Amino acid sequence: MTTTPNKRRLVLQGLISGALVGTAPFGMATEERTLRIGYQKFNTLNILKGTGNLEKALQPLGWKAKWFEFAAGPQLIEALNAGAIDFGHAADTPSVFANAAGVNAVYLAAEQPYPKGIGIFVAQDSPILTIKELKSKKIALGRGWNVQYLLVRALEEVGLSYNDINPVYLTNAADVSATFQSGNVDAAASWDPFLAGQQIATSPRLLRDGTGLSNNRTFHLGNPQFVDQNKNIIRTLFAEQKKTNVWAQAHPQETAELLAPQLGVDAKVLRLATGRRNYTTVPIDAGIIAEQQKIVEAFYKLNLIKNLVQVKNKVYGEALL
Repeated sequence: MTTTPNKRRLVLQGLISGALVGTAPFGMATEERTLRIGYQKFNTLNILKGTGNLEKALQPLGWKAKWFEFAAGPQLIEALNAGAIDFGHAADTPSVFANAAGVNAVYLAAEQPYPKGIGIFVAQDSPILTIKELKSKKIALGRGWNVQYLLVRALEEVGLSYNDINPVYLTNAADVSATFQSGNVDAAASWDPFLAGQQIATSPRLLRDGTGLSNNRTFHLGNPQFVDQNKNIIRTLFAEQKKTNVWAQAHPQETAELLAPQLGVDAKVLRLATGRRNYTTVPIDAGIIAEQQKIVEAFYKLNLIKNLVQVKNKVYGEALL
């Protein structure tokens, strides 16, 4: 008869499902653990997610990976602070705002500079030709974003202050694009792939990118208690990421094609963005700490953060890369 084997198979499937959600029914000896990873569109973690290689590397260790997408760095860091994820990435400025707010996160590694991946722009037919002409103008951007720091530095470069412009704060890059295209602001600031998407869609006049002003680094951040208890898991993640980055650096256009369906972003947009990016993850060193400290001091001076935090105290004390 076939009934008994079918019933056995259903019981076995139930046991497996129970183990995956951590219920460990009927006294099962082991429980698969989960590494919860936060990510944003267009980053080295996106590529790693697309390969499935991290999952393969974690399986023999009794772990799996679960991925959570966020609209921007501040939201991702908030989830990290709340204990909803264990690991994630954010740009330099969101990381600084998190440091100043006392978020429970530590720097684990950084990516290489990506100054052309951020920009301040106006419409193609705008009468505004220079950063200096942004005085008293409305500019769409977000609080604590990497492009906010770029704007601070770009204004200083031409003798203006951040207080000389009228920021229009939005919560995500898609809203920045929509507000810019509505004509309700004079300028906007954004980052790749949204910057690249805007450039392809409307050919705006780029007033300034990050070259010479902001390295626009991405940082990998972790919950310190989780990292303390699971260093081998973080090391495994970085080892797999390194392999993926080597391939992506050598194949930027293929990387764009790989990411397009995963991110729901046109391959043309990603080809533009990947062409100006360096896919390499590096340890946090004194120079990178100094870069971050400079961002802290810039926003503290503007009274946009209240705590003159020391970035060196937020770096994890052991190299995991």
